[in-house]
Amino acid sequence: LSHPGAKRFWEPRGSAMPGDGHTLGWKEDVSNSKEVTKMAENGVAQEITPLEKKICEQIEYYFGDHNLPRDKFLKEQIKLDDGWVPLETMIKFNRLNRLTTDFTVIVEGLGKSKSGLLEISGDKTKIRRSPSKPLPEFEEYKNAVKIRSVYVKGFPTSATLDEIKGWFDENGPVENIQMRRTLQRQFKGSVFVVFDSIDSAKTFVETPGLKYKDNDMIVLFKEAYFAKKSEERKQHKTAKNKKNEKEQKHMEDLDGKSFKEKNGCLLKFAGDLVDQTCREDIHEIFSNHGEIQWIDFIRGAKEGNILFKTNAKETLEKAKEAHGGKLQLRDKDVTWEMVDGEEEKTILKKIIEDQQESLNKRKGKGKALVITLV
Repeated sequence: LSHPGAKRFWEPRGSAMPGDGHTLGWKEDVSNSKEVTKMAENGVAQEITPLEKKICEQIEYYFGDHNLPRDKFLKEQIKLDDGWVPLETMIKFNRLNRLTTDFTVIVEGLGKSKSGLLEISGDKTKIRRSPSKPLPEFEEYKNAVKIRSVYVKGFPTSATLDEIKGWFDENGPVENIQMRRTLQRQFKGSVFVVFDSIDSAKTFVETPGLKYKDNDMIVLFKEAYFAKKSEERKQHKTAKNKKNEKEQKHMEDLDGKSFKEKNGCLLKFAGDLVDQTCREDIHEIFSNHGEIQWIDFIRGAKEGNILFKTNAKETLEKAKEAHGGKLQLRDKDVTWEMVDGEEEKTILKKIIEDQQESLNKRKGKGKALVITLV
């Protein structure tokens, strides 16, 4: 089972690393007169098992500075009983549930933590974040997190969170690992990781030759990564704008002065064409004889126009010669006619307007898109 807020968080917290352990201390909670066990920050060293270490890391992540402010479900739970959350509720959290559901194991593990973050109730059935360690102001914490957040890329897309966390455990204490995913929830092979301090983050980023297994890793501060992506988007937008400007100029040329240059490049055709006649049939006839710039024809029509990049009459003669003096479309006779004067200009304008309207509909309403006749 998973609590409603857990879906947003995939990662365990690794900054509050359990130490050698310590004895439990007892105190009187004046606010509600309940006897509680508070995990001391100092005490006699106790050996902590690997399982207990994972339990401490996981639960301290749940109640930690990074997760708790964002975890709607857990925030609702701590309001019910002066911050206390039953262990019965905690073991429903996915990652803790996979580690253990044994209250005794959980309590003994937490009792060896040196973080001082959590308290255990006197009857050992509930835990809470210690009132002596209140959450920092969100904006203050967010700004602090920003400067110690790092982008790391190079993990196999099949890597699991536990495998990635194990790698970071060897390279520096971290508070949070966010596996970056596609809309289809596929792991991208990159993560955003929050280190426990700016010094730890700097040390990691400046470490040369970092590898995950045999993969070379790409490492950048998160802010540097976003700056890099922003610059790439600007460059892409600039290149796109230049392309659009070039296409716009081409369109304007067709709509203005260059009409003179297009004189003699337009060819009309008409006939009792079968409904299956298509642009590909026209390309097949002329492909080796002249470059077609645009075909104004829809399937099922009986006539259309072809705009060539070179002289239409010369192209037509070459095509006729290659086909024995007779050009047909799907075995149907076709009348081929050169166009000039005002009719030619009218058809050229229509070609431009129709194609621009068609592309604007495909690309989205309200966008003044530019098209090149190709």
